[in-house]
Amino acid sequence: MSWLWAAGAYLCGSIPFGLLIARAVSGADVRTVGSGNIGATNVARAAGRPAAIATLALDALKGLVPVLIASRTEQAPPMLASGCAVAAVLGHCFPVWLGFRGGKGVATGLGVSLALAPGAAVAGAATWVLLYRLLHISSVGSLAGVGVALVVAALTADRAAVYGLIGVALLVVLRHQANIRRLLGRRES
Repeated sequence: MSWLWAAGAYLCGSIPFGLLIARAVSGADVRTVGSGNIGATNVARAAGRPAAIATLALDALKGLVPVLIASRTEQAPPMLASGCAVAAVLGHCFPVWLGFRGGKGVATGLGVSLALAPGAAVAGAATWVLLYRLLHISSVGSLAGVGVALVVAALTADRAAVYGLIGVALLVVLRHQANIRRLLGRRES
């Protein structure tokens, strides 16, 4: 039965809001602009800031909703919400509808974090905002935000939530491999 929950969370996470919003606002296919991914940062390049904000909010919601529902289900296994969190982020990063080529999981990760460990989500988001304002490099803020969120979760959340957030963090880092290489080579813009 847990696999049905995970499948539902994956399908929810796989809704390509960035692609749909960019296409509706500017007619552009966000996959042909900038990094080519469907996340809010690339939507900003393709369709502007309001479209990026809408993408960020909807991508966070598609992670938040299935995890909140799973966490409030009576007699659910302890890891159900965490499994749904990882599945939702997997859906965003590797959506079946787009040939498994999606975003980097940061906004959806924020949504699942809000459901699993709200304090950790707020700390991670604040870290992203601070570093983005200082450096104007989204990947630095994203990676640092994930690290801060994990530390805060380890100090404040239950074990199941921490395990789920570790899975989410691994996905986000995996999807940022090219960014990490560019950062190490001092070529990240």
